[in-house]
Amino acid sequence: MKPFVSVAEPHDDILGEELTLDTFAANLWSVHRGEAPEEYQNPDVFWEKTYTTRGLKNIMETVKRRLEGGPGDPVIQLQTPFGGGKTHTLISLYHMASEMDARVVVIAGDALDAAETTLWAELERQLRGENREFTNETSPGTEKLKRLLQETSPVLILMDEVLVYGQKAAGVIVGDSTLSEQIGPFIQELTEVVSSLREVSLVVTLPSSHLEHYGEAAERLYQQIAKVLGRTHKIIAPVENDEIYDVINRRLFKRIHEDEKKSIVHEIVDIAYDNGLLPESMEKSEYRELFLKSYPFQPEVIDVLYERWGSFPKFQRTRGVLRLLALVVRSLCDSTRPFIRLADFDLSLGDIKREFIEFTGNEFDSIIASDITSPDSGAVATDDKLQSYRPYRLGTSIATTIFLHSFAGGSERVGAGIREIKLSCIDPNLPVSIVTEALEMMRKRLFYLHERDGLYYFSSKPNLERLIVTRKENVSEDDIREMEEDFIKKIVGKKKLEVHIWPGKSSDIPDTMKLKLVVLRDDSEVDEFISNKGKHPRVYRNSLIFLLPAPDERPAFNEFVRTQAALKSIYNDRTLQMDENERKGIKHRIRENEKDSNTRTRNLYRHVIIPAKEGTERLDLGRPAYGVDTPVEYEIESLLKQEDKLVDKLNHDVLAARYLKGDYAETARILESFYSVPGEIRITGEDVLKKAIKLGVKRGSFGLGVLVDDKPECTFIEEDCSPSLSDGEIIIKPHLCVKEPMEEEKPAGEEAPPAPMKSAEIVEKPEEPEKMEFKQEPDKTKAIRSISLEFRIPDQEMIQITKIKKVLMKYFNDVQVELDVTIRSADGEMPESEYRNIKDFFNEQGIRVREDRRA
Repeated sequence: MKPFVSVAEPHDDILGEELTLDTFAANLWSVHRGEAPEEYQNPDVFWEKTYTTRGLKNIMETVKRRLEGGPGDPVIQLQTPFGGGKTHTLISLYHMASEMDARVVVIAGDALDAAETTLWAELERQLRGENREFTNETSPGTEKLKRLLQETSPVLILMDEVLVYGQKAAGVIVGDSTLSEQIGPFIQELTEVVSSLREVSLVVTLPSSHLEHYGEAAERLYQQIAKVLGRTHKIIAPVENDEIYDVINRRLFKRIHEDEKKSIVHEIVDIAYDNGLLPESMEKSEYRELFLKSYPFQPEVIDVLYERWGSFPKFQRTRGVLRLLALVVRSLCDSTRPFIRLADFDLSLGDIKREFIEFTGNEFDSIIASDITSPDSGAVATDDKLQSYRPYRLGTSIATTIFLHSFAGGSERVGAGIREIKLSCIDPNLPVSIVTEALEMMRKRLFYLHERDGLYYFSSKPNLERLIVTRKENVSEDDIREMEEDFIKKIVGKKKLEVHIWPGKSSDIPDTMKLKLVVLRDDSEVDEFISNKGKHPRVYRNSLIFLLPAPDERPAFNEFVRTQAALKSIYNDRTLQMDENERKGIKHRIRENEKDSNTRTRNLYRHVIIPAKEGTERLDLGRPAYGVDTPVEYEIESLLKQEDKLVDKLNHDVLAARYLKGDYAETARILESFYSVPGEIRITGEDVLKKAIKLGVKRGSFGLGVLVDDKPECTFIEEDCSPSLSDGEIIIKPHLCVKEPMEEEKPAGEEAPPAPMKSAEIVEKPEEPEKMEFKQEPDKTKAIRSISLEFRIPDQEMIQITKIKKVLMKYFNDVQVELDVTIRSADGEMPESEYRNIKDFFNEQGIRVREDRRA
């Protein structure tokens, strides 16, 4: 596609080195005095750049017939919005009448000094060249007026800004009244005379909106003149809405190449149609025709400027739009744009920005810079973020489009919907979907961008994101600590462990055998808490489990907490001017963040530290699955069990092998060792030990008794018992609980039959298995790369296999022990209930019995 400047060629004054805005400030009085710019003063240039609208053509034909003595409305009232084309119409009538050699009287109320002259004196001066009869400060009457006009006809009287003159005349005293009060009678007398004469025409302009009046005196004068003109006048609107396109194109462009224009418009409309971007209730052909009329401007450009901005009382609809578009065309004359969109308005240019600031208020000067034009604005940041689309300046284009949709004088509907935004940012080389992505990015970056009911708009009130940013800056470290502590309380739970959150000193943690979860903000005091309780050494060191934050998660968590604190501060601030929808939105975000707080806190607090034989050991809980709301203490318990750092079942044989080194061991000391020796077996509670002792006694692995005068006495063996773990209670080697039976004499030469052996088995029996120990000795021999052992071991010594495994695990990463055990029993009988106990034991230990044969 060709650049629009090659298709629609601007007038030379638009592309000149200096585009003076006075060019568009049409002034009838300046034309009358011969002081206007050439395009208004020179009739040829004026007609070249003027599009004759239906209203203008009608007015000119009516006045022309009247001046020629034919039929026609003698009095015409031009009533248009501010900047609606009335001055341009008056200049057109001035040139037309001059070319007909008619006398033209220009009464410009804003140019005349009420203290020096009256309206009727000015009328006589321009027609006679002097003041002879109209020298009084009261209206001259119909006879004098009729005589004057008969002498000088054909005459065209153009009266503009009468209300302005009336306001000034209110300060001139005339008898018991003012000069202003004489204007009404004068207008009435003049209209009567004009209506009675041929070859005389009167055109009077009045504003169409009461908002443009200038006080009570002007308001009364307006009502008086309107009432007078109401009997004889004809109201004509010079420019209809559908003609604005032709007015603009004629004024700004000297020629438009139709074929190339059609090619561009058809392609763009096809893209808009295929993406569902055409305005609602508008057919494709209808939009295409509208675009062909408005080209090189997209129809939305004219619509937004003429309808929305034009509804401001002081916005000059035709003249203001022309001035703005001339500036835009000039700013894009070197671009490759095939047509002009709202997105192409460069608000960083002072001349263009000032055209809008005049109506929005000066506060939007800084808002435009902050959100749209400055290098660190949210819009420019979005441009940079979308690197692949950087040349399209998507952030700036979207923000500019929204800004221009954000204002409409007296209209409740402000803002642009997503379809309007996409349509105003349409480009043949740009996927439409990227506009949505860019807009979502901008919602988090722009401070004054708002959204309501699907419409995006700018407001002088900071949006929620700006308020959040401001409030976040005021969130202190103490605020973060307070909220963080509240969040931790919600996630830890207190059913499994005794919880201590951020203890101030080691003496705050009790020195007991109960498992304790200590939550800290960093690991600087872990060693101190393990070693001491205040000034005394800590006894039960192995009872401590620490939960700490992952340092790399801290920045994101703090940002989350600051945001939540800011939202609550905003919600509770009743001085902020927020509507109900905004308050509901903030409350919703607070609730959603509350739901997310558990996951955020759990992501942060996920490092677990436990005492080890040498120093400490650190474990990582990992990130939780989203939506899972399990208390952290349950997760810690599960992790420690998985890593064999915590057990809730204790094998009675392991208990005997580990702690029953001599004839007996005190149960209370065994319990204490679990919680006092760092790195020792860590049990979930004393019931774990009680159950192991109870089962061991029942199985006969050891007995349960007490110390009497420092001597062990067995109380229970192979029977139910209830261990208390109290002082003096002991577990006892089984042989001390029963008398040794007398060995039967075996017949001479008779030996016990050997145990059956599998092939390739090595049978070795340690001479003193109860003293079997494995120590690491310096080995100067060649290193062994792998070991594979097959052997048979007496059943009473099977516990030693565990020791062997631990030795091997110091040297090898992969150690596997597999035992095939066959138990055969004969020559006796046992109750079925007792056999069920055996089966229960297998189930408890997770042992699957391959074969179960009973007789």
